[in-house]
Amino acid sequence: MKKTLVATTSICLLTTLLAACGSESTTTTASPTPAAKATTAAATPAPATEAPKAANPNDDIKGKIVFATNRTDLIDTKLKEYKEAFKKKYPNADVEFEALKDYEAAIKLRLATAEVPDVVLIPNIPNTQLPDYFAPLDDLGLNDKIRFKDYKTANGGTYGLVTGGSTTGIVYNKKAFADAGITALPKTLDEFYAASEKLKAKGIVPLATNYKDKWPLYTWQHVAVAMSGNPNFWNDRIKQENAFDPNGAFAKSLGILKTMISKGYVEKDINSSNWEQSKKDVASGKMAMYLLPNWVIPQVIENGTESANVGFFPMPFDNSGKLTTLMTPDYFYAVSKNSKNLKTAKAFVKWLIEDSGYDDFAGFIPSLKDKKSSVTQLSDFLATKDLNFVEIAADNSDAMAIQNKAQIDLNDIAQEVAVTDVAKVFDKYNKKWVEAKKALGK
Repeated sequence: MKKTLVATTSICLLTTLLAACGSESTTTTASPTPAAKATTAAATPAPATEAPKAANPNDDIKGKIVFATNRTDLIDTKLKEYKEAFKKKYPNADVEFEALKDYEAAIKLRLATAEVPDVVLIPNIPNTQLPDYFAPLDDLGLNDKIRFKDYKTANGGTYGLVTGGSTTGIVYNKKAFADAGITALPKTLDEFYAASEKLKAKGIVPLATNYKDKWPLYTWQHVAVAMSGNPNFWNDRIKQENAFDPNGAFAKSLGILKTMISKGYVEKDINSSNWEQSKKDVASGKMAMYLLPNWVIPQVIENGTESANVGFFPMPFDNSGKLTTLMTPDYFYAVSKNSKNLKTAKAFVKWLIEDSGYDDFAGFIPSLKDKKSSVTQLSDFLATKDLNFVEIAADNSDAMAIQNKAQIDLNDIAQEVAVTDVAKVFDKYNKKWVEAKKALGK
Protein backbone atom coordinates (compact mmCIF):
# COMPACT_ATOMS: atom_id res chain seq x y z
CA MET A 1 0.00 0.00 0.00
CA LYS A 2 2.81 2.42 0.88
CA LYS A 3 4.56 1.75 -2.45
CA THR A 4 1.33 2.31 -4.37
CA LEU A 5 0.67 5.57 -2.56
CA VAL A 6 4.17 6.83 -3.23
CA ALA A 7 3.95 5.86 -6.89
CA THR A 8 0.56 7.49 -7.32
CA THR A 9 1.71 10.65 -5.60
CA SER A 10 4.80 10.82 -7.81
CA ILE A 11 2.68 10.43 -10.92
CA CYS A 12 0.36 13.20 -9.77
CA LEU A 13 3.24 15.54 -9.02
CA LEU A 14 4.72 14.92 -12.44
CA THR A 15 1.37 15.42 -14.18
CA THR A 16 0.80 18.60 -12.18
CA LEU A 17 3.87 20.10 -13.75
CA LEU A 18 2.43 19.33 -17.17
CA ALA A 19 -1.28 19.97 -16.84
CA ALA A 20 -2.33 20.34 -13.22
CA CYS A 21 -2.64 16.58 -12.86
CA GLY A 22 -5.22 16.40 -15.72
CA SER A 23 -5.65 16.48 -19.53
CA GLU A 24 -8.33 16.08 -22.14
CA SER A 25 -8.09 12.32 -21.73
CA THR A 26 -9.16 12.62 -18.11
CA THR A 27 -12.62 13.77 -19.14
CA THR A 28 -13.44 10.64 -21.08
CA THR A 29 -16.66 8.87 -20.18
CA ALA A 30 -15.27 5.47 -20.97
CA SER A 31 -15.58 3.06 -18.04
CA PRO A 32 -12.32 1.97 -16.54
CA THR A 33 -11.30 -1.58 -17.19
CA PRO A 34 -11.33 -4.08 -14.29
CA ALA A 35 -7.57 -3.66 -14.07
CA ALA A 36 -7.98 0.07 -13.82
CA LYS A 37 -10.60 -0.38 -11.09
CA ALA A 38 -8.19 -2.50 -9.10
CA THR A 39 -5.46 0.06 -9.50
CA THR A 40 -7.76 2.83 -8.36
CA ALA A 41 -8.87 0.87 -5.31
CA ALA A 42 -5.32 0.06 -4.41
CA ALA A 43 -4.34 3.70 -4.72
CA THR A 44 -7.04 4.84 -2.26
CA PRO A 45 -6.04 4.35 1.40
CA ALA A 46 -8.49 2.53 3.61
CA PRO A 47 -10.11 4.58 6.39
CA ALA A 48 -7.85 4.62 9.42
CA THR A 49 -9.06 2.57 12.37
CA GLU A 50 -8.78 4.45 15.72
CA ALA A 51 -6.73 2.69 18.36
CA PRO A 52 -8.79 1.82 21.46
CA LYS A 53 -8.37 4.36 24.22
CA ALA A 54 -6.48 3.20 27.29
CA ALA A 55 -8.69 2.71 30.31
CA ASN A 56 -8.54 5.66 32.71
CA PRO A 57 -8.40 4.37 36.30
CA ASN A 58 -10.02 7.61 37.43
CA ASP A 59 -13.19 6.59 35.60
CA ASP A 60 -13.88 4.09 38.40
CA ILE A 61 -13.93 6.93 40.90
CA LYS A 62 -17.49 8.12 40.52
CA GLY A 63 -20.66 8.90 42.38
CA LYS A 64 -21.42 11.08 45.38
CA ILE A 65 -19.93 10.66 48.84
CA VAL A 66 -20.50 12.51 52.12
CA PHE A 67 -17.66 13.44 54.48
CA ALA A 68 -18.60 14.20 58.10
CA THR A 69 -16.18 16.69 59.68
CA ASN A 70 -15.73 18.54 62.94
CA ARG A 71 -14.54 21.68 61.13
CA THR A 72 -17.74 23.71 61.22
CA ASP A 73 -15.65 26.82 60.55
CA LEU A 74 -14.54 25.61 57.11
CA ILE A 75 -17.80 24.50 55.57
CA ASP A 76 -18.17 27.62 53.39
CA THR A 77 -14.48 28.25 52.74
CA LYS A 78 -11.67 25.69 52.58
CA LEU A 79 -13.95 22.71 52.16
CA LYS A 80 -15.46 24.29 49.06
CA GLU A 81 -11.96 24.46 47.59
CA TYR A 82 -11.45 20.78 48.38
CA LYS A 83 -14.70 19.88 46.71
CA GLU A 84 -13.63 21.63 43.51
CA ALA A 85 -10.09 20.24 43.59
CA PHE A 86 -11.29 16.65 44.08
CA LYS A 87 -13.83 17.12 41.28
CA LYS A 88 -11.07 18.35 38.99
CA LYS A 89 -9.06 15.18 39.55
CA TYR A 90 -12.09 12.89 39.47
CA PRO A 91 -14.71 14.49 37.17
CA ASN A 92 -17.22 11.70 37.72
CA ALA A 93 -17.15 12.03 41.50
CA ASP A 94 -18.68 14.50 43.90
CA VAL A 95 -18.11 15.09 47.60
CA GLU A 96 -20.47 16.76 50.04
CA PHE A 97 -19.33 18.00 53.45
CA GLU A 98 -21.39 17.71 56.59
CA ALA A 99 -19.99 19.71 59.52
CA LEU A 100 -21.18 18.46 62.91
CA LYS A 101 -21.24 20.43 66.14
CA ASP A 102 -20.28 18.37 69.19
CA TYR A 103 -18.76 15.96 66.70
CA GLU A 104 -18.02 13.05 69.04
CA ALA A 105 -21.58 12.74 70.32
CA ALA A 106 -23.12 13.34 66.90
CA ILE A 107 -21.03 10.78 65.03
CA LYS A 108 -21.44 8.13 67.75
CA LEU A 109 -25.20 8.52 67.37
CA ARG A 110 -24.81 7.95 63.63
CA LEU A 111 -22.83 4.80 64.27
CA ALA A 112 -25.51 3.53 66.65
CA THR A 113 -28.27 4.15 64.11
CA ALA A 114 -26.26 2.75 61.17
CA GLU A 115 -26.46 6.10 59.38
CA VAL A 116 -22.75 6.43 58.78
CA PRO A 117 -21.51 8.96 56.17
CA ASP A 118 -19.12 7.61 53.54
CA VAL A 119 -16.03 9.22 55.11
CA VAL A 120 -15.77 10.12 58.80
CA LEU A 121 -13.30 11.04 61.49
CA ILE A 122 -13.17 8.07 63.86
CA PRO A 123 -14.72 8.92 67.23
CA ASN A 124 -13.47 7.64 70.56
CA ILE A 125 -14.43 3.96 70.31
CA PRO A 126 -12.50 0.75 71.06
CA ASN A 127 -10.40 -0.53 68.15
CA THR A 128 -12.19 -3.87 68.40
CA GLN A 129 -15.31 -2.11 67.09
CA LEU A 130 -13.63 -0.64 64.02
CA PRO A 131 -14.52 -3.56 61.69
CA ASP A 132 -18.17 -3.20 62.74
CA TYR A 133 -18.40 0.16 61.00
CA PHE A 134 -15.47 0.74 58.69
CA ALA A 135 -13.70 -0.72 55.67
CA PRO A 136 -9.99 -1.65 55.81
CA LEU A 137 -7.69 0.86 54.10
CA ASP A 138 -4.62 -1.32 53.55
CA ASP A 139 -5.16 -1.25 49.78
CA LEU A 140 -4.35 2.48 49.56
CA GLY A 141 -0.60 1.85 49.75
CA LEU A 142 -0.05 4.31 52.61
CA ASN A 143 0.63 2.01 55.56
CA ASP A 144 4.43 2.28 55.36
CA LYS A 145 4.41 6.01 54.59
CA ILE A 146 2.17 7.37 57.32
CA ARG A 147 2.61 8.26 60.98
CA PHE A 148 0.73 6.38 63.72
CA LYS A 149 0.10 3.54 61.26
CA ASP A 150 -0.75 1.01 63.99
CA TYR A 151 -3.02 3.27 65.98
CA LYS A 152 -6.36 2.30 64.41
CA THR A 153 -5.92 -1.37 63.60
CA ALA A 154 -7.95 -4.50 64.32
CA ASN A 155 -7.74 -8.12 63.20
CA GLY A 156 -4.56 -7.35 61.27
CA GLY A 157 -6.19 -4.59 59.21
CA THR A 158 -5.81 -0.81 59.16
CA TYR A 159 -9.12 1.02 59.53
CA GLY A 160 -7.98 4.60 60.08
CA LEU A 161 -5.35 6.90 58.57
CA VAL A 162 -4.26 9.93 60.58
CA THR A 163 -5.25 13.45 59.54
CA GLY A 164 -2.05 14.72 61.12
CA GLY A 165 -0.10 14.78 64.36
CA SER A 166 -0.10 17.26 67.19
CA THR A 167 2.01 18.30 70.09
CA THR A 168 0.56 20.32 72.95
CA GLY A 169 2.03 23.58 74.19
CA ILE A 170 1.39 27.26 74.76
CA VAL A 171 0.32 29.19 71.67
CA TYR A 172 0.78 32.88 72.44
CA ASN A 173 0.53 36.42 71.11
CA LYS A 174 4.05 37.84 71.02
CA LYS A 175 2.94 41.47 71.15
CA ALA A 176 0.85 40.78 74.25
CA PHE A 177 3.93 39.27 75.91
CA ALA A 178 6.04 42.27 74.92
CA ASP A 179 3.41 44.74 76.14
CA ALA A 180 3.38 42.96 79.51
CA GLY A 181 7.17 43.16 79.79
CA ILE A 182 7.77 39.42 79.36
CA THR A 183 11.23 39.17 77.85
CA ALA A 184 11.90 35.44 78.17
CA LEU A 185 9.69 32.41 77.69
CA PRO A 186 8.86 30.63 80.96
CA LYS A 187 10.66 27.34 81.50
CA THR A 188 9.30 26.55 84.97
CA LEU A 189 5.79 26.54 86.41
CA ASP A 190 6.61 29.45 88.72
CA GLU A 191 7.85 31.46 85.75
CA PHE A 192 4.64 30.61 83.93
CA TYR A 193 2.55 31.93 86.83
CA ALA A 194 4.75 35.05 87.02
CA ALA A 195 4.23 35.73 83.31
CA SER A 196 0.48 35.28 83.80
CA GLU A 197 0.56 37.85 86.63
CA LYS A 198 2.31 40.38 84.40
CA LEU A 199 -0.29 39.87 81.67
CA LYS A 200 -3.15 40.26 84.14
CA ALA A 201 -1.62 43.46 85.50
CA LYS A 202 -1.50 44.83 81.96
CA GLY A 203 -5.22 44.15 81.48
CA ILE A 204 -4.61 41.16 79.20
CA VAL A 205 -6.36 37.84 79.90
CA PRO A 206 -3.41 35.44 80.33
CA LEU A 207 -5.05 32.15 79.28
CA ALA A 208 -8.13 31.33 77.21
CA THR A 209 -9.52 28.08 78.66
CA ASN A 210 -12.85 27.88 76.80
CA TYR A 211 -14.20 26.25 79.94
CA LYS A 212 -17.83 26.59 78.83
CA ASP A 213 -17.23 24.85 75.49
CA LYS A 214 -15.57 22.06 77.46
CA TRP A 215 -13.87 20.17 74.63
CA PRO A 216 -10.75 22.44 74.62
CA LEU A 217 -10.03 21.22 78.16
CA TYR A 218 -8.79 17.91 76.71
CA THR A 219 -5.24 19.24 76.58
CA TRP A 220 -4.98 19.01 80.37
CA GLN A 221 -5.13 15.27 79.78
CA HIS A 222 -2.07 15.70 77.53
CA VAL A 223 -0.23 17.54 80.27
CA ALA A 224 -1.02 14.63 82.61
CA VAL A 225 0.57 12.08 80.25
CA ALA A 226 3.63 14.31 79.78
CA MET A 227 3.92 14.62 83.57
CA SER A 228 3.76 10.85 83.97
CA GLY A 229 6.21 10.14 81.16
CA ASN A 230 4.12 7.03 80.46
CA PRO A 231 2.70 6.53 76.92
CA ASN A 232 0.19 4.05 78.41
CA PHE A 233 -0.92 6.39 81.19
CA TRP A 234 -4.62 6.04 80.30
CA ASN A 235 -4.43 2.38 79.30
CA ASP A 236 -2.90 1.41 82.64
CA ARG A 237 -6.14 2.31 84.43
CA ILE A 238 -7.30 -1.20 83.59
CA LYS A 239 -4.67 -2.52 86.03
CA GLN A 240 -5.39 -0.09 88.84
CA GLU A 241 -7.85 -0.32 91.70
CA ASN A 242 -8.68 3.37 91.23
CA ALA A 243 -8.74 4.66 87.66
CA PHE A 244 -8.42 8.24 88.89
CA ASP A 245 -5.79 8.90 91.54
CA PRO A 246 -6.34 12.18 93.47
CA ASN A 247 -2.57 12.35 93.93
CA GLY A 248 -1.69 11.29 90.38
CA ALA A 249 -0.60 13.14 87.25
CA PHE A 250 -4.13 13.93 86.03
CA ALA A 251 -5.01 15.53 89.36
CA LYS A 252 -1.76 17.54 89.33
CA SER A 253 -2.43 18.69 85.79
CA LEU A 254 -5.93 19.85 86.68
CA GLY A 255 -4.44 21.49 89.77
CA ILE A 256 -2.60 23.91 87.45
CA LEU A 257 -5.88 24.75 85.71
CA LYS A 258 -7.52 25.23 89.09
CA THR A 259 -4.75 27.61 90.15
CA MET A 260 -5.05 29.61 86.93
CA ILE A 261 -8.78 30.02 87.54
CA SER A 262 -8.45 30.91 91.22
CA LYS A 263 -5.80 33.57 90.52
CA GLY A 264 -7.90 35.21 87.82
CA TYR A 265 -5.51 34.27 85.01
CA VAL A 266 -8.34 33.10 82.71
CA GLU A 267 -11.58 34.51 81.28
CA LYS A 268 -13.42 36.76 83.73
CA ASP A 269 -16.52 34.57 83.44
CA ILE A 270 -15.51 31.04 82.52
CA ASN A 271 -19.15 30.05 82.07
CA SER A 272 -19.58 32.46 79.18
CA SER A 273 -16.41 31.70 77.25
CA ASN A 274 -16.73 31.22 73.50
CA TRP A 275 -14.42 29.23 71.26
CA GLU A 276 -14.81 31.18 68.03
CA GLN A 277 -14.51 34.52 69.79
CA SER A 278 -11.44 33.39 71.70
CA LYS A 279 -9.49 32.97 68.45
CA LYS A 280 -10.17 36.60 67.60
CA ASP A 281 -9.20 37.66 71.13
CA VAL A 282 -5.88 35.78 71.06
CA ALA A 283 -5.17 37.20 67.58
CA SER A 284 -5.86 40.76 68.77
CA GLY A 285 -3.91 40.37 72.03
CA LYS A 286 -6.94 40.80 74.26
CA MET A 287 -6.07 37.29 75.42
CA ALA A 288 -2.48 36.10 75.44
CA MET A 289 -2.33 32.29 75.48
CA TYR A 290 -3.92 28.96 74.67
CA LEU A 291 -2.91 25.56 76.04
CA LEU A 292 -3.61 23.72 72.80
CA PRO A 293 -1.82 21.72 70.11
CA ASN A 294 -0.18 23.23 67.05
CA TRP A 295 -3.33 22.97 64.92
CA VAL A 296 -4.69 26.17 66.50
CA ILE A 297 -1.82 28.29 65.17
CA PRO A 298 -3.24 28.81 61.65
CA GLN A 299 -6.67 29.52 63.12
CA VAL A 300 -5.29 32.32 65.29
CA ILE A 301 -3.51 33.82 62.28
CA GLU A 302 -6.68 33.60 60.17
CA ASN A 303 -8.53 35.58 62.84
CA GLY A 304 -6.59 38.79 62.46
CA THR A 305 -2.86 38.71 63.10
CA GLU A 306 0.40 38.05 61.29
CA SER A 307 2.17 34.73 61.50
CA ALA A 308 5.23 36.47 62.96
CA ASN A 309 3.11 37.59 65.94
CA VAL A 310 2.21 34.02 66.97
CA GLY A 311 4.59 31.84 68.98
CA PHE A 312 4.55 28.33 70.41
CA PHE A 313 6.48 26.98 73.38
CA PRO A 314 6.36 23.87 75.64
CA MET A 315 4.12 24.12 78.72
CA PRO A 316 6.22 23.95 81.92
CA PHE A 317 4.32 21.86 84.48
CA ASP A 318 6.87 21.85 87.32
CA ASN A 319 9.95 23.74 88.48
CA SER A 320 12.58 21.26 87.34
CA GLY A 321 13.42 23.21 84.21
CA LYS A 322 13.06 20.02 82.17
CA LEU A 323 10.50 20.31 79.39
CA THR A 324 8.37 17.37 78.27
CA THR A 325 5.40 17.33 75.95
CA LEU A 326 3.07 14.85 74.38
CA MET A 327 2.91 13.91 70.71
CA THR A 328 -0.47 12.60 69.65
CA PRO A 329 -2.38 11.81 66.50
CA ASP A 330 -5.36 13.95 65.71
CA TYR A 331 -8.49 12.38 64.25
CA PHE A 332 -8.22 9.46 61.84
CA TYR A 333 -9.99 9.27 58.49
CA ALA A 334 -12.17 6.19 57.99
CA VAL A 335 -14.51 4.88 55.30
CA SER A 336 -17.89 3.37 56.04
CA LYS A 337 -17.95 -0.30 55.09
CA ASN A 338 -21.50 0.26 53.79
CA SER A 339 -20.60 3.12 51.47
CA LYS A 340 -22.33 2.80 48.11
CA ASN A 341 -19.27 4.35 46.46
CA LEU A 342 -16.48 2.62 48.36
CA LYS A 343 -13.75 3.25 45.75
CA THR A 344 -14.59 6.94 45.65
CA ALA A 345 -14.62 7.23 49.42
CA LYS A 346 -11.20 5.56 49.66
CA ALA A 347 -9.84 7.72 46.84
CA PHE A 348 -10.98 10.80 48.73
CA VAL A 349 -9.13 9.73 51.89
CA LYS A 350 -5.98 9.11 49.86
CA TRP A 351 -6.39 12.49 48.18
CA LEU A 352 -6.83 14.24 51.52
CA ILE A 353 -3.56 12.79 52.78
CA GLU A 354 -1.42 13.08 49.65
CA ASP A 355 -2.79 16.03 47.69
CA SER A 356 -5.01 18.34 49.72
CA GLY A 357 -2.37 19.91 51.97
CA TYR A 358 -4.86 19.81 54.82
CA ASP A 359 -2.22 18.88 57.40
CA ASP A 360 -0.26 22.07 56.67
CA PHE A 361 -3.43 24.14 56.48
CA ALA A 362 -4.57 22.77 59.84
CA GLY A 363 -1.13 23.24 61.40
CA PHE A 364 -0.54 19.53 61.95
CA ILE A 365 2.63 17.52 62.01
CA PRO A 366 2.28 16.03 58.49
CA SER A 367 0.52 12.69 58.09
CA LEU A 368 3.24 11.44 55.74
CA LYS A 369 6.51 10.71 57.51
CA ASP A 370 8.72 12.12 54.76
CA LYS A 371 6.88 15.45 54.55
CA LYS A 372 8.16 18.49 56.46
CA SER A 373 5.79 20.93 58.11
CA SER A 374 5.45 24.34 56.50
CA VAL A 375 4.31 25.85 59.83
CA THR A 376 7.27 27.84 61.16
CA GLN A 377 6.08 27.83 64.76
CA LEU A 378 5.75 24.06 64.75
CA SER A 379 9.17 23.54 63.21
CA ASP A 380 10.72 25.83 65.84
CA PHE A 381 8.86 24.06 68.66
CA LEU A 382 10.06 20.64 67.52
CA ALA A 383 13.61 21.98 67.49
CA THR A 384 13.46 23.20 71.13
CA LYS A 385 16.70 22.24 72.85
CA ASP A 386 16.44 19.28 75.25
CA LEU A 387 12.69 18.96 74.73
CA ASN A 388 11.46 15.45 75.56
CA PHE A 389 8.53 13.84 73.77
CA VAL A 390 6.13 11.19 74.99
CA GLU A 391 4.35 9.58 72.01
CA ILE A 392 1.02 8.34 73.29
CA ALA A 393 0.22 4.67 72.87
CA ALA A 394 -2.82 3.37 70.99
CA ASP A 395 -5.94 3.05 73.11
CA ASN A 396 -6.43 -0.17 75.04
CA SER A 397 -9.79 -1.59 73.95
CA ASP A 398 -10.72 -2.84 77.44
CA ALA A 399 -9.97 0.52 79.04
CA MET A 400 -11.98 2.32 76.38
CA ALA A 401 -14.88 -0.10 76.73
CA ILE A 402 -15.03 0.51 80.47
CA GLN A 403 -14.84 4.28 80.06
CA ASN A 404 -17.62 4.23 77.46
CA LYS A 405 -19.77 1.87 79.53
CA ALA A 406 -19.40 4.21 82.51
CA GLN A 407 -20.15 7.18 80.23
CA ILE A 408 -17.11 8.99 81.57
CA ASP A 409 -16.08 12.14 79.73
CA LEU A 410 -12.64 13.25 80.89
CA ASN A 411 -13.53 16.82 79.98
CA ASP A 412 -16.44 16.64 82.42
CA ILE A 413 -13.93 15.70 85.09
CA ALA A 414 -11.75 18.67 84.13
CA GLN A 415 -14.69 21.04 84.41
CA GLU A 416 -15.71 19.70 87.81
CA VAL A 417 -12.23 19.58 89.33
CA ALA A 418 -11.53 23.14 88.19
CA VAL A 419 -14.26 24.55 90.43
CA THR A 420 -14.55 22.02 93.26
CA ASP A 421 -12.66 19.39 95.26
CA VAL A 422 -10.54 16.95 93.28
CA ALA A 423 -10.91 14.08 95.80
CA LYS A 424 -14.71 14.20 95.70
CA VAL A 425 -14.79 14.36 91.90
CA PHE A 426 -12.35 11.50 91.46
CA ASP A 427 -14.19 9.39 94.03
CA LYS A 428 -17.41 9.78 92.04
CA TYR A 429 -15.78 8.70 88.79
CA ASN A 430 -13.86 5.86 90.40
CA LYS A 431 -17.19 4.39 91.51
CA LYS A 432 -18.55 4.72 87.97
CA TRP A 433 -15.44 2.99 86.63
CA VAL A 434 -15.70 0.07 89.08
CA GLU A 435 -19.38 -0.47 88.30
CA ALA A 436 -18.76 -0.46 84.56
CA LYS A 437 -15.76 -2.77 84.94
CA LYS A 438 -17.85 -5.30 86.85
CA ALA A 439 -20.70 -5.05 84.35
CA LEU A 440 -18.32 -5.85 81.51
CA GLY A 441 -16.56 -8.60 83.45
CA LYS A 442 -13.17 -6.99 83.00
